[in-house]
Amino acid sequence: MSAIMNRRNFGLGLLALPALGMRAEAQAYPARPLRLLVPYSAGGGTDAIARVVAQAMGEKLGQSVIVENMAGAGGNLATQAAASAAPDGYTILMANQGPIAVNPHLFKSLKIDPIAAFDPVTLITASPLVLVVPQSSPFLNVKQFMDFAAANPGKLSYGSAGIGSASHLATVLLNVIAKLDTVHVPYKGAGPALNDLLGAQTNFMITTIPSVTGLVENKQLRALAVTTKARASTLPDLPSVAESGWPDYEATAWYGFVVPKGTPPAIVEAIRKATVDAINAPMIRDRLANEGAKPIGNSSAEFGAFIAKESKRWAEIVKTAKIEIN
Repeated sequence: MSAIMNRRNFGLGLLALPALGMRAEAQAYPARPLRLLVPYSAGGGTDAIARVVAQAMGEKLGQSVIVENMAGAGGNLATQAAASAAPDGYTILMANQGPIAVNPHLFKSLKIDPIAAFDPVTLITASPLVLVVPQSSPFLNVKQFMDFAAANPGKLSYGSAGIGSASHLATVLLNVIAKLDTVHVPYKGAGPALNDLLGAQTNFMITTIPSVTGLVENKQLRALAVTTKARASTLPDLPSVAESGWPDYEATAWYGFVVPKGTPPAIVEAIRKATVDAINAPMIRDRLANEGAKPIGNSSAEFGAFIAKESKRWAEIVKTAKIEIN
């Protein structure tokens, strides 16, 4: 009986080893700085949110979270780099709709499926965008702009932070819903796109609110409308595109964290908890409020379901818009 009991206890001990290992790994984590890959250049809305969250996360985790900007190929360079990283919790990708939910339907040459390549951590926030034109533009309101664009296909050009960025996709959606034909000029980040808009090299742009607040206040750019159904809390006097005559239009910029597939669940949860604690800190709540947004911080499962829904939605939009990139 003693030998049988010993064998049974030994077997139970073996079964417990993986759980003990996961707990030990989570307790030791993080033992060194983390890196947060951002798929766009410094200076844009995605980068700004990444940096403020990374700093607060680092304080929660007791290790630095180092932001690495990896712009190019519509965010695919950063996505591929993050997907090939070790699933140990030391590489996080700043995920938004372009690289994660849209590019698989947009780029024929994309080598990875982001849904299969990553484990979701949490959705940080979703914020409204704003349609802006140069101060010298003849368009004084969104109706004037839309009427001209509809009557003059191919005459208006718009800059974006890159192919698949929120600024690009919001305009693609506007083109589809309002049946417009405008010319896309992609840049490596919102900063260079805004510079050309200021010089009237392009005609309009849909971008994040903080990236243009000062330019609008200084009368270098004119804001025409926000992209959410309701007005933005930071721009209460500015109408939405939806209320201006296009009720089916709604676009937001959403941001979240994902990690390479196979990252231990205990580590994913440690990152998620640090992120949720960070985005609910007063400083970051105020920072998000400047964008007309609030912290979300949902569960990994909820974020995964959200990504799947977004992927399906954008697959239909890309197909309707007949956009394809080799």
